[in-house]
Amino acid sequence: MSDKKHELSRAEVARRRRAQRSAKELHQTTQRAVKPVQTVKMRATTYAKPTFVAVEKPRRYRVALGVPDIHLRKPNFGSSNQYRGWRAASLGVAALIGLTIYLALTLPFFKVPSITTLGNNRISREEITTALGVLGQSIFTVQPNDAAQRLQMNYPELLSAKVDVYLPNHVYVTVVEREPVILWQQNGAYTWIDAEGVAFRPHGNVGGLASVIGLATPPQIAPPSDNPFALQAFMSKELVDAVLTLAPNVPADTTMFYDATYGLGWQDSRGWKVFFGSSAHDMSLKARVYQTLAQSLVERNISPTFISVIYPDAPYYRMSDEVQPATANNGQ
Repeated sequence: MSDKKHELSRAEVARRRRAQRSAKELHQTTQRAVKPVQTVKMRATTYAKPTFVAVEKPRRYRVALGVPDIHLRKPNFGSSNQYRGWRAASLGVAALIGLTIYLALTLPFFKVPSITTLGNNRISREEITTALGVLGQSIFTVQPNDAAQRLQMNYPELLSAKVDVYLPNHVYVTVVEREPVILWQQNGAYTWIDAEGVAFRPHGNVGGLASVIGLATPPQIAPPSDNPFALQAFMSKELVDAVLTLAPNVPADTTMFYDATYGLGWQDSRGWKVFFGSSAHDMSLKARVYQTLAQSLVERNISPTFISVIYPDAPYYRMSDEVQPATANNGQ
């Protein structure tokens, strides 16, 4: 019992202390409330110009907590869903493009069923179709320039070729054929030659060609260096002009021939060979000089074996191994 009384007296002492402390705080608060307010004097205020201090970017630190299976990551709000959305859209566009390409290459609607040719007279449409090699292909795989070059390489008789493609599956080929002017025969074969001296394979029958037998191959002319697809001419244009100019004067019972030394000429039915050279210059004059000279020789019963009018101002004839100049008395 004595211990219990002693404990109660302690509690009572503590309550009294708390009551005294509360009374004291209340008294101090009351005094501060009734204290007069001091007068505050206003002073001129100067404002300092604000200065901006560059704040360094906070450095990142990795903290090892020592606890297994705990990782600190930067929070990501919404970026994962956005990335998945863009990826799905990209895959959709790629799939759509792939499907479009597949349909364009495989659908029969876009495959070339036939070829329309324009300007061809001697070369058939079937030959042009075979050379192009685009029949049955998709219109999107046809390369017009490559096809035109391939056609000209297979058919040198084409002066030009143009290939145009149109959707859904139309291919138009416009060609310009070379016109032959000379039928050249040599070593048992023959070829056609156009006005530029280009030789090409004969197609069909063409009348009115100047026929020439080649005893030798004429000097060839190199193609122009600025055009890698240009054909090498079989003979010079000057020789072509000489043949065309001389052709109307060739007798009907003989054929013109070409000699590497003396040029163009023929075997006259009266027993001699006559030569006119390889230049088209003054070819008409040479033909007239020859007619006059041949008539004079016949009238005088002279039968040469060789006559040359390569130089119209100095023609000559040869009886056997002897060369005789053709003077005014013998009909120059």
